[in-house]
Amino acid sequence: MNELRGAGVALVTPFNTDGTVDFESLAKLIDFQIDGGIDYLVVLGTTGETATLTAEERKQIWTFTSEKVNGRIPLVAGIGGNNTYEIANQVAEFDIQGYCAILSVSPYYNKPTQEGIYQHYKAIALASKLPIILYNVPGRTGSNLSPATTVRLAKDFDNIVATKEASGSFAQFNEIMRDKPADFLLISGDDPATLPMMALGAVGIISVVGNAYPAEVTALTKYCAQDDYATARPIHNKLLRITDLCFIEANPCGVKYILQEKGVIAHDSLRLPLLPVGKATQDAIKAEIALIG
Repeated sequence: MNELRGAGVALVTPFNTDGTVDFESLAKLIDFQIDGGIDYLVVLGTTGETATLTAEERKQIWTFTSEKVNGRIPLVAGIGGNNTYEIANQVAEFDIQGYCAILSVSPYYNKPTQEGIYQHYKAIALASKLPIILYNVPGRTGSNLSPATTVRLAKDFDNIVATKEASGSFAQFNEIMRDKPADFLLISGDDPATLPMMALGAVGIISVVGNAYPAEVTALTKYCAQDDYATARPIHNKLLRITDLCFIEANPCGVKYILQEKGVIAHDSLRLPLLPVGKATQDAIKAEIALIG
């Protein structure tokens, strides 16, 4: 799965002020990513506010993005949730045209056991026509996909090919790297962890801040992949503050404001329960944009 190496971006979903999907801005955002050199795009991950979209809107966005990209870079579809049978059915029925893999978040809210998480992903793997990327983000799901379960899934299912790790635990990253099959990929799920994770052997990042700074995130991963950490480190440091501001009022509120300020999308509109960032955060973001240049 060389398509999953390097810089991936978890795309936001632009909305008009009336709450409808802004496909014109989405088209501009896609071109902005490709022009910035990004290696692949994740369509309708959690950053895409997928939980607030209807089934029909999700299909429209997947199809629109595939047609707009037109094979220029690989695409990954985000299909995840806490109803195993529903997610397995969605995966089985997914139109794979233009897509190389599926990113599926570990089931949230239910707080399943490790065996329950294993059986959840087993059902998805058996239903899928595409390779699967696990996604562990305990801060959002309320449960942790353990290294032992990650490695067990990687060994038991040939089509489970990678994990996006956003646990923040380097003990966990180390254990996965030590025990995983050689061809199973570890991908950073947190922008600030990209450089140290790649030093451990991770292959890249699925980024949020890359929505607004694709060239910088791409350069960071390329230098890390070349073991040129002296060159990568200033890029890493340059992005730290703006990344913090992306999350200060929940994701993707901050990065949508940056994209609006940079003229990539028309509006920083979100769907409830999320709201645009407040004045203090706006001012901080504007100041940091000016510093970054």
